[in-house]
Amino acid sequence: MPRALSHRENHLVQRIGWLRAAVLGANDGIVSTSSLIVGVAAAATSSGEIALTGIAGLVAGAMSMAAGEYVSVSSQSDTENADLAREKKELATDIEAERQELAGIYEARGLDPALAREVAIQLMAKDALGAHARDELGISEITTARPIQAALTSAATFSIGAAMPLAMALLAPQAYVVPAVSIASLAFLALLGAIGAKAGGANVVKATVRVTFWGALAMAITAGIGAVFGTVV
Repeated sequence: MPRALSHRENHLVQRIGWLRAAVLGANDGIVSTSSLIVGVAAAATSSGEIALTGIAGLVAGAMSMAAGEYVSVSSQSDTENADLAREKKELATDIEAERQELAGIYEARGLDPALAREVAIQLMAKDALGAHARDELGISEITTARPIQAALTSAATFSIGAAMPLAMALLAPQAYVVPAVSIASLAFLALLGAIGAKAGGANVVKATVRVTFWGALAMAITAGIGAVFGTVV
């Protein structure tokens, strides 16, 4: 069997769609929920109010993440569909100009004019719209927008991330809620950075430091505002 047929590669870039939403959702769940809990706890409220704040933050945040991801990724999908519709119309009305345009793209990438045109002819004979979507518009199976996948991934990972500081708040004595949630949240952020880097094939140390630093900064600022004003921000 030819090596080209037997050798299959699982490229990490294929994970970019769900991985981005997963890391964003979990990071936001940890940071926003821990910040709310620490801010409320710093205002010397009761343990019941702290728990209620954490639960409300988890539910509201998960729904917000799902809605936000769905709307934003749907906008991307609408743009892609509009470009594809326009390209389909151009292929139907002036296919020779589209063939020359595609050949020009391949020529700019390094092929000689004759070969570039032959490649364009053969690819368009098989799937003209697919060839233009991929090589002219930059739309592929890997990068195409998936609103429902992004929404569900963000909501689920936000809930998981938010559940971690919430569990610490429920388990720790009220006098130790602030340090317990803060320390645990930093540990969760570091773990998230390491897992995300491992899944994406990136540098684990660099990703862990990046996620922990920016998450801690956002958590500190939000928690500080909650502590100063004694309200949930």
